[in-house]
Amino acid sequence: MAPYILVLYYSVYDNTKNMALQVARGVEEAKMEAIIRTVPSVSTTCEATDKPIPDDGAPFATIDDLKNAAGLALGSPTRFGNMAAAMKYFIDGTSPLWMSGALAGKPAGVFTSTASMHGGQETTLISMMMPLFHQGMIMVGVPATVPELLATKSGGTPYGPSHTAGMKSKNGLTDDEKKQCRALGKRIADIAGKLS
Repeated sequence: MAPYILVLYYSVYDNTKNMALQVARGVEEAKMEAIIRTVPSVSTTCEATDKPIPDDGAPFATIDDLKNAAGLALGSPTRFGNMAAAMKYFIDGTSPLWMSGALAGKPAGVFTSTASMHGGQETTLISMMMPLFHQGMIMVGVPATVPELLATKSGGTPYGPSHTAGMKSKNGLTDDEKKQCRALGKRIADIAGKLS
């Protein structure tokens, strides 16, 4: 199987999904395949309520999608300064990969979307990094050599791309946000290529 980068996201209002598509473009600009996957919502009851295959959008991720990837780009909207429960639930199920060391030494990056400029973007990105550090992954951010990081009037952090969607998610991705997403995808793919 050819090496690929897994672009794994959770999205409710399509903001994080749109970021994932830009990250995938960056991966492909680096001449590596991007596999886009999502995770199901978490039910407030004790039973699963989502169908095993989503009606539209990316297929649901499996542990093997993650295990076989050369690298990972992980995206989630912000929920009170943390990743969404659906993404946390998926990540919590990756203990077999931790036990086998399957992700150790692979590059990973994170991205997020919030309603407001100071809605917890950086803490969300860091919350997504923690389990990836435990998995032994090599974290990749957005350095100051990406000019859009320093010029942005919207989202963007050195920890990873971010988007400010606004109340009711009325703001689309800005050009600066798109370029930061593509830069992250390209960096993950470039590093994965060098490591393999």
